[in-house]
Amino acid sequence: MDGTNESTQGNFILLGFSDRPHLERILFVVILVAYLLTLVGNTTIILVSRLDPHLHTPMYFFLTHLSFLDLSFTTSSIPQLLYNLNGSDKTISYIGCAIQLFLFLGLGGVECLLLAVMAYDRFVAVCKPLHYRVIMNPCLCKGLVSVAWGCGVANSLAMSPVTLHLPRCGHHSVDHFLCEMPALIRMACVNTAAIEVTVFVLAVGIVLSPLVFILVSYGYIVRAVLHIQSSSGRHKAFNTCGSHLTVVSLFYGNIIYMYMQPGNSSSQDQGKFLTLFYNIVTPLLNPLIYTLRNKEVKGALRRLLLGNREVGKD
Repeated sequence: MDGTNESTQGNFILLGFSDRPHLERILFVVILVAYLLTLVGNTTIILVSRLDPHLHTPMYFFLTHLSFLDLSFTTSSIPQLLYNLNGSDKTISYIGCAIQLFLFLGLGGVECLLLAVMAYDRFVAVCKPLHYRVIMNPCLCKGLVSVAWGCGVANSLAMSPVTLHLPRCGHHSVDHFLCEMPALIRMACVNTAAIEVTVFVLAVGIVLSPLVFILVSYGYIVRAVLHIQSSSGRHKAFNTCGSHLTVVSLFYGNIIYMYMQPGNSSSQDQGKFLTLFYNIVTPLLNPLIYTLRNKEVKGALRRLLLGNREVGKD
């Protein structure tokens, strides 16, 4: 027992789903397949958006960043989870835990803001179509993406050190499958009320503010669409926003729960499965949502896959 304590000194033990050994094997297979599909799906979106000239528009510029975020976010935790599920070793180094926490907070914050940027893009496309190309110029698009990345990273730089430096009184077991902020806060052996208030305040800025902006943007979009006379015009306008709105619903359904209820206020088991959904299911579904509902992406895929054969037919 003492040897075990010494060997894990400086490391963390990710308990994950170790209390359900039979579930671990099933989860390993399901998560491995889902992870591989996520890699393929998001990489495909990035390549198609970059290689097809028809998709060199602001919407697909932002979608490329969203797919890159999903790839990075999933890869920051799922390989470690697969390693832990496949054997008895559940440890992660202190540095590995710090990197996981930093990426989880940073990339999550960037995605919140990027979805708000994409909502603004849809607002301009529907409400100001004649000025779309002028307003959503390349300089503005790059600036908006840079702000999203900068704010997300700044949020993580503010919260990660505070969370990692909480006194743990020798506790090394994290009741989660990754080094996630609420799980690390629960390990603290001091009163965490102050840090939970800080987390809540920052969450309002990085999570709720973009959501409010998205809802307001879609309020204007719905109003504009209702003034369109033709049913085909209304259908086209709703179709351009449908994919983004579906992704927003999936994303925020989980992120609000995890960010706005830190510490002991949430069910630990429920939190694990919600985080798993957020880490693997949402990034897996995003490419499907954008390809199945989007004729432009399906057309681009067809052109890239068929190449000269389709050109010859035309």
